[in-house]
Amino acid sequence: MNITEFAAYAGVSKAAVSRYFNNGYLSADKRAAIEKAVAETGYRPSMQAQMMRTRRTRQIGVIMPKLSSESCARMVEGISRVLDEQGYQLLLVNTANENEREVKALDTLRHDAVDGIILIATIFTPEHQAVLDSLKIPVVILGQQYGGYSSVYHDDFGAARAATAHMLEKGRRAPGFLGATMLDKAVGQARRAGFEAALRDAGLVPRPQRVSVARFNMESGYQQAQQLLERDPGINCLFCATDTIAIGALQYCRSHGLRVPEDIMIAAVGDSRAGRVAYVPLTSVHLHYRTAGDKAARLLLEMLADPHTKPRDLQLSWELKCRASTGDENADENVWAL
Repeated sequence: MNITEFAAYAGVSKAAVSRYFNNGYLSADKRAAIEKAVAETGYRPSMQAQMMRTRRTRQIGVIMPKLSSESCARMVEGISRVLDEQGYQLLLVNTANENEREVKALDTLRHDAVDGIILIATIFTPEHQAVLDSLKIPVVILGQQYGGYSSVYHDDFGAARAATAHMLEKGRRAPGFLGATMLDKAVGQARRAGFEAALRDAGLVPRPQRVSVARFNMESGYQQAQQLLERDPGINCLFCATDTIAIGALQYCRSHGLRVPEDIMIAAVGDSRAGRVAYVPLTSVHLHYRTAGDKAARLLLEMLADPHTKPRDLQLSWELKCRASTGDENADENVWAL
């Protein structure tokens, strides 16, 4: 059924049908007649025809670094909810934490039929900058602050500072740090800076032998916790840049007879379900990932509506969730609620 046939079936003009599917103004009677006809016929306008008429695909490309990441999944949920409400489709690209694939995805989407891109970013390279500068469609950076582009990001510095300070306030004076690559400005640089700021606030000096860097998985958290604690067995509290790293560290403690929190306290950032139901529930900073995705999508839609919109940054807040890994009780918490 084409638009002419559908308009005749609904008893309205083709212009009224077009306004209906493009969210234009219609009288209540005409809108009701079209809705009734859609329900009876299942009619939908041709995507190709809409693209030719509006030069819009109503598709948004979303590039994410890791398909299995809970934080990424929550951000994509927020993005998807907004785009679905506004009649956009989501085209998802997983790059498996590989910079080259990320750059290739940006370049591919530049030539493919998408109206805009949301990049869930980790590490930026000169190649990223070059392809971003070549794009003629709006881009929002999610998870990092990046100059010259609209960004939605978290207060990673404040989150790490609060989690570390919580353990120091409980009297722990030998803090260790399990971080991520310093090429990552948010998880690597900002969270380490927050950890070190908490130490300075407490009158402590960071010690290089109490610092180690892990990859973004539990196995690496386990291995780096082992190296760190063998190098300095006196560490009595440990800040981890992510929940995933922290769960690996928890498992190392469990397998080597270290009691958490009696022998060593552990805190992290991410507030994942896995951390909440670990054998010792993990104290962690809750970041509003779904809200971040929601705001990134809305920001991109604003840019599509007004191409002259200036780039702007949105920084989101955090909440420290104190649990048994730092000696806190949280018996009333709903561990499944995100």
